[in-house]
Amino acid sequence: MSISQISVVMMAKNAEETIGESLDALSDFDEVLLYLNDSTDRTKSIAQEYRNTRIVEGPFMGFGNTKNEAVSYSKNEWILSLDSDEILNHDLTCEIDNLDLKDNTIVYQLKRDNYFLGYQTQSSDLIVRMFNKHYTKFNDNPVHEKVIIPEESHVLTLSNHFVHLNITNINQTLTKIIKYTDLGSENKKTCSFLVVIAKATFAFLKTYFVQGNVLKGWVGFALAINSANKRYYKYLKQFINCQKPNKDKR
Repeated sequence: MSISQISVVMMAKNAEETIGESLDALSDFDEVLLYLNDSTDRTKSIAQEYRNTRIVEGPFMGFGNTKNEAVSYSKNEWILSLDSDEILNHDLTCEIDNLDLKDNTIVYQLKRDNYFLGYQTQSSDLIVRMFNKHYTKFNDNPVHEKVIIPEESHVLTLSNHFVHLNITNINQTLTKIIKYTDLGSENKKTCSFLVVIAKATFAFLKTYFVQGNVLKGWVGFALAINSANKRYYKYLKQFINCQKPNKDKR
């Protein structure tokens, strides 16, 4: 059984709305390593109810570095990295259990279905989430981290999908915009305001029209506005960083 060779590694902060459903779906795994950083809600107490879940508490150091830190506590070499709002289904679990994990140079790509306020959006994505920790790891990006794919590695795509409950209530859009745009703008500059406008406009058009969310009614429009806002505030903060020297001269 391949599943016995895999540690599920998850980082979380204030994830009480989704952590139970996520851990329910992982009952077949021997180890779920939950790395908590500064949680103040019921996430920890909920996780303590699961026999296969081991909790480690530590600081947030940016998404890439924090995920690598979490991986370091796992007992198995093979890692399935999930977020606390992501949920496996039975078919995907069975597919993972039947994998041959003898080749450490293989990394596995999973299909993720994204949900916004309980509605599935038109945007699904492919994301590398299974790897051998002695072969590769996450890059050190503070946000939008990815598993490093060495040149000689083989990327295999699993057939079954998993669910990503990206936004479960509208307030999350605001808190996530603050967090992700802070991380995405730190020590970066954009010195043209036209870039700010262009990035936000492109994000709206891509999400609404290119990804087909125009077919989702009000949900699709709200999702597109959310995407535009994330880009707008990220690049606006970078633009403000560029203006600081001029302020200091006054």
